[in-house]
Amino acid sequence: MAPFKTSFTILAAFFSLTFLTTIKSETLFARELSAPDQFGLKTEKMTHLRFYLHDIVTAQHPTAVPVAQAATTNTSSTSFGLVLVIDDPLTVGPDLNSTLVGRAQGMFVMSSQSEVSLTMMMNLVFTEGAYKGSTLSVLAQNLVLKNPRELAIFGGTGVFRFARGYIQLRTHTINMTTLNAIVKYDAYALHY
Repeated sequence: MAPFKTSFTILAAFFSLTFLTTIKSETLFARELSAPDQFGLKTEKMTHLRFYLHDIVTAQHPTAVPVAQAATTNTSSTSFGLVLVIDDPLTVGPDLNSTLVGRAQGMFVMSSQSEVSLTMMMNLVFTEGAYKGSTLSVLAQNLVLKNPRELAIFGGTGVFRFARGYIQLRTHTINMTTLNAIVKYDAYALHY
């Protein structure tokens, strides 16, 4: 009888510890942090960035490449259903040979049947100066023929960790034959 009682006590203690450990680990799924400075977060600041995006569709080395389309894309007046992958240069001035400050990398989807509209999912990857290695994340509708228009900034990395804000766009030039475009970006990012 004593060996059974000892074995039962040991098993009960084991299962209790296992159960309590499970409960404790499940409660650590999410927790509030009272000291954001633990993560390098200090006072929020607003940064204004101005640069030009060069969307090169037709060239020897295009930076916007179609990768998919719907069966009806070619008959659509808005190219509805066309998906492009981009790796567009970002420069200080409208001249492609001006200082390169980064690249816009992501996808454009022609997403309207009634107007020329892109759904843009991209990261603005900065490669120069104080923002080198940092990114801004963008997800927004771009009504291409409207000036000005806005895109939403919903995140970032590096200097732009926890970024939020918007970008005001203005088409600088567009060639309706080649569809190559230069677009002026004024980005306003609130970040730590």
